[in-house]
This record gives sequence, C-alpha cells and structure tokens, in this order.
Amino acid sequence: MTKKIITTIFLSCALSLTFTNPAIAKDKKVELKTNKDKTSYIVGRNLVSSLGPVKDEIDIDLVMEGIKDSLNGKESRVTGEEAQVLMQELAQNVQQKVIKQQKEISTKNAEEGEAFLAANKEKEGVKTTESGLQYLVLTEGDGPTPTAASRVKVHYSGTLIDGTEFDSSYKRGQPAVFPVGAVIKGWTEALQMMKVGSKYKLFIPSNLAYGKQGAGAIVGPNAVLIFEVELLGIEE
Repeated sequence: MTKKIITTIFLSCALSLTFTNPAIAKDKKVELKTNKDKTSYIVGRNLVSSLGPVKDEIDIDLVMEGIKDSLNGKESRVTGEEAQVLMQELAQNVQQKVIKQQKEISTKNAEEGEAFLAANKEKEGVKTTESGLQYLVLTEGDGPTPTAASRVKVHYSGTLIDGTEFDSSYKRGQPAVFPVGAVIKGWTEALQMMKVGSKYKLFIPSNLAYGKQGAGAIVGPNAVLIFEVELLGIEE
C-alpha cells in the first residue's frame, strides 16, 4: 500500500512538472495541438485521479518542491528514517479513510435497499420468493425451463435502484452465454423459473447479488440490483 501511494504521487507530480513550462503563467492553458499533447494531458488527469483519498493528505506544492530538489540533486530535508515512518502513517491514514467511507456507503446502501424492496413488493404484479428475490413478469414465454446445470443465452440490462446502469448486453450488441449455476444467486434462482422466450424484471437483494463486497466501481457494498432479463435460449 505504501509503495503504491509513493509511486502514484511521484508519477502524478513528476508528470505535472514535465508538462509545466515555468515561463507560462499558471492560469494560461497550453494548447493541445498534437495527439501526443492530448495523450499526455489525458495521462496526467488520469494519474491525478488515481490519487484518490491521498489528495487530501498531501500539500501538492511541497510535493513539487520535493521533486525539484531531487531532480536538482539537493539533499533531502527529511531523513530517510523519518520519511519511512511518515509514509507508513500516510498509508495507514488513507486506508482508515477508505474503510470508513466504505462502511458509510455500505450502511447507506443497506438502508436504502431495504426501503426500496419494502415498497416495491407492494406494487402490482411484483412477486417475492422465499429467498427475498422479487420479480415482475414482463413477457411469459412458452419454451423449456433451464436447470442449474444448463447453459443459457440471455439479453439483459442492470441498474442500481437510482437508475444508474452498470451493465447491458443490449448495448454491447451481443447476448451473454453462461452456466445458470455460475452467476449471482438471484439470477440462478430466477432463470430456473423462466421459460425460453420470457422476459422478467428482477429486483435482487444484496445478499443474492454481490453482498458486502460490491462489484467494480459502480456496484457498491450492499447494493440492491435491478435487472431486465430476456431468456433467449438454452445452449447444448
């Protein structure tokens, strides 16, 4: 963790130093004329974005001064031992902040998800299974029903309860094919209720989805997920 923080800070600030012409006023923007200029600009923004919570723990002006001193061969104003201790403290502070933020997000998602499901189950047509999975039949097919051992072909879209879309096979232009038993529990259960040709809307509690871990940058911990799933076929 400490090494990653140090590397990210150095790269972000070194890149800023490389692209900054001291003769140009701070408020004057450098024109992006070539693809190299544009790529360099994008890399710089991405590196700074990757600092995340570290940004609140450092003084960027002093970071730049440290880089300049190092490039000019000046002796460090902080001893090696002190630097090691301070960087360990930085890593610990950032880690604690991330853990705190995740707990807050987790609690918020759990409370909002519970309220959403409580209200949603009262809506017309919505059914709730023993596990807590909620579903709405949009189209009822007349084909065969897959088992847990089946491989299925589906089209789907997934959103959070606030409408934020995080995945869509429709937008990729290609159905997904996978074993029924190799996906989240809510999907495994729902697919075994569907016939080929059916389209269901699923409201999946977090314990039947990605739970406390979440998934990726959009699906946070304890997030309730909504899917529209169209069962296109059962693969041999």
